[in-house]
Amino acid sequence: MNAKEYLSQAFRIDQRINSKLEQVASLRGLAIKAVSTLSDTPRSASPDIQPMETIIAKMVDLEAEINYDINRLVDLKKELVEVIKAVKNPEYQTLLELRYLCFKSWRQISAIMKYSSKHVFYLHGKALEAVSALRSSYLLG
Repeated sequence: MNAKEYLSQAFRIDQRINSKLEQVASLRGLAIKAVSTLSDTPRSASPDIQPMETIIAKMVDLEAEINYDINRLVDLKKELVEVIKAVKNPEYQTLLELRYLCFKSWRQISAIMKYSSKHVFYLHGKALEAVSALRSSYLLG
């Protein structure tokens, strides 16, 4: 795994958490619909005679996955903070924090750091080289 892939892990976990949160919200909506459609009219034949319990069970499972992913994200971010702190250049540190811990876009990073996009990309390449060197020395040392 190269430095960019290593640092990007947190963003991917964050995306999965957000996706699962949307799924839970959708299931909550279905649960509300299931409750609101109860009436005294006869039921149609359905293989699932307890739709509300099924929805709730799925929500509980997804929420457990979300909690697991959040714990992984927190642990990974702690690890990334230590790696970024080990980079000697403060500009590289700032850029890496903005991109890989705060998930800022390149445009936002350019504005915050008051550099052109081209210079931000140049700094990013150098910062990744610094992280690669740190990870290599850590793995070898």
